[in-house]
This record gives sequence, structure tokens and C-alpha cells, in this order.
Amino acid sequence: MAKCEVCGKGVAFGIQVSHSHRRSNRTWKANVRRVRALVNGAPKKINVCTSCLRSNKVTRAI
Repeated sequence: MAKCEVCGKGVAFGIQVSHSHRRSNRTWKANVRRVRALVNGAPKKINVCTSCLRSNKVTRAI
């Protein structure tokens, strides 16, 4: 799975617990998008999570 190249957010693992308390493994996947961003003044495609896009940690290339 992809990982955010700004903050490093990726896949998280845990246990899903049902109503009857049966336990099974599950994953939470980060909401990662491939966008064109300015890296060192040049446009480049990088993987960025949407929370970094919303908080303006990345300058989008037009």
C-alpha cells in the first residue's frame, strides 16, 4: 500500500471486534492520493495523504 511522502502515514494494523466479541485482524489504510506537487521548485508526482493536502503542507503544481 502507498505511504504519504510528507508525513509518513501508511497502513495501520489492529483487531476488529464483533458484537459477540469475536476478534479478527484488520487494517486501516491511509487516504493517499498521487498528485503533482512542487518538489525543490520542479513538478513531481508524489504520494500524499489528504490530511496533508488539506493543511497546505504540499504546494500543488499547476
